Amino acid sequence: MFLYEIFPPELIKVGLDAEDKEEAFEELVDQFCQVEQSVAREEILKALRAREAKMSTGIHRGIAIPHGKTTALNDMYGVLGISKEGIDYDALDGEPVYLLFMILVPQKDSERHLRILQRLAELLDNPQFYTELLAQKDAQGASGVIKKYEDILIALD
Repeated sequence: MFLYEIFPPELIKVGLDAEDKEEAFEELVDQFCQVEQSVAREEILKALRAREAKMSTGIHRGIAIPHGKTTALNDMYGVLGISKEGIDYDALDGEPVYLLFMILVPQKDSERHLRILQRLAELLDNPQFYTELLAQKDAQGASGVIKKYEDILIALD
């Protein structure tokens, strides 16, 4: 599975309104629930909060990768949020977060979950990916950036 399949344009929100982590979770889960017609909003939020309670998923350089496993889903999904203002996220480096790659995973899908996290980490090692993604004005553009850099990564393998 490719990142650009997990983060399709309809699950990308450019211009997040959230000012803090909890608002960001709510905004991104609402986006997911509207697109996927899911009624599992509270279960998904609970899974994200449980994972976040272990340690912040605000990793570095303005990036967070909140993720959670839940029995409420049968497939893996990603929701990307891009904030122009920055979000107070309690990140490990203490800095605001601008890119949130939310990954929602079925309880039984640990192996694929780890592969997706690894692929995302590889892309995030490229500072151009971060810069170009942050500059996008709409979901289609952001989706195109993910595909472009993932294609480059695959070509190098």
